[in-house]
Amino acid sequence: MRIDAGSDAEAVAQWLAEYQASPQTFKAYRREAERLLLWLASIGRRLDELDREALRAFEAFLEDPQPATRWVGSGAPRTSLAWRPFRAGLSPASRRQSLMILQGLYGWLVEAGWVAHNPFKLMRDKSRRLDNQTAGVERYLEQDLWQWLWGWLNRELEEGASARQRFEWSRRRFIFSFAYLLAPRISEMAAARMSDFVRREGRWWWEVTGKGDKRARIPLPEDMRQALADWRQALGLSSTPDFDETTPLLRALDGVRGISDNQLYRLIKRSFSEAALTLEVEQGAGEHVEALRCATPHWLRHTSITHQAQAGVSLRYLAESARHARLETTSRYLHTEADEWHAEQQRHRLGGLLTKERP
Repeated sequence: MRIDAGSDAEAVAQWLAEYQASPQTFKAYRREAERLLLWLASIGRRLDELDREALRAFEAFLEDPQPATRWVGSGAPRTSLAWRPFRAGLSPASRRQSLMILQGLYGWLVEAGWVAHNPFKLMRDKSRRLDNQTAGVERYLEQDLWQWLWGWLNRELEEGASARQRFEWSRRRFIFSFAYLLAPRISEMAAARMSDFVRREGRWWWEVTGKGDKRARIPLPEDMRQALADWRQALGLSSTPDFDETTPLLRALDGVRGISDNQLYRLIKRSFSEAALTLEVEQGAGEHVEALRCATPHWLRHTSITHQAQAGVSLRYLAESARHARLETTSRYLHTEADEWHAEQQRHRLGGLLTKERP
């Protein structure tokens, strides 16, 4: 054995420790490992007893955790007795992501000598289940829905709005501007400082430390520079930040303290929910209302990258802005072939040629 662990939980903790430098990755991996450990405990098995049949049962469990009263809850704090590991059964994409993470866990445990085999290797249709690169990205807001949402975010407050309401309006508008124009991950948004926006040779850039502690410098679109100036004005600051202004970019209600990843996540989710309700009242398209209800903060990153691709930003620069290690990852955001295919398919008509007159 190559690790010092006395239980499955301790072995998993050592695996998780490898991701301490990436808070969002750590939380996602902990969630999936925790679900597996709790499920194994419920059936009286250990990590080294997860065979192919048990893995099949675990897949079904991820889709429909039963009994729901034991496994499904409404998002109570982890320290609460009301906490549950699920908010609902997982979608196919979420189940695939869970299995990918756990496959990596077992690969590490095999190398560590904690388990003898990786049961994921026995999956007959492993490529379909675990290859997250094959399908195009679909979790994004379509252009017309984004335009409606941006208009909704910019609706003027009612006369007599309080100072707090004006601050929250400005903050929400800036958060969505930031997310849409620069495609940051939520942890990057929460960690951003004013001094991360720098001017070099007359051009403005956003400097960010992203996934895997990789540093990057992203060009600022003019709309982002203006959004930053508007937000700073709401904070009572000058329009452009100084190089040594290391204060938080996103602020709590006191206008001074920063906000956490979780606070930012909840703020964006609440905004999506409010927007969905408004659109439903205004009798908007049902699929748009449903998209807003399902949307998560990460959808904004997908939306940003997809819309940049649709606007004609080259794959090379798009990959740089998204900070993808592989071009194949970025190419999933290109929907050009689907558009062309759909247009070509319209040539196929029940009545024959497109120009043929109906009797």
